[in-house]
Amino acid sequence: MHASKRDFLVAAAAAAILGLGACASDGPQRSTGEFTDDAATTAKVKTAIATDAGAKTAAAVNVDTYRGVVQLTGFVDSDDQASRAVSAAKKVQGVRSVRNDIRIKK
Repeated sequence: MHASKRDFLVAAAAAAILGLGACASDGPQRSTGEFTDDAATTAKVKTAIATDAGAKTAAAVNVDTYRGVVQLTGFVDSDDQASRAVSAAKKVQGVRSVRNDIRIKK
């Protein structure tokens, strides 16, 4: 490998590592277990929404979980779809609370 190409790759790797370090927040960090639990909860909520409210609603709703608090975002066609998604999320084991930020399309 040529020295200039190697130097470029080393510089690119260093920039990537420094960039990832900048992503760290000053707030409380989740443990690996909490992160895994939140990921599992997100998957369960997404499945529950697909089952209870339909695949179209599940595709339109984004689910994020942080320490058991589920946030639902996205755009759906009706109030019924939104309320069914919220109801489905609340039934999932491990969900502490649900923040509903789903919007209705006009």
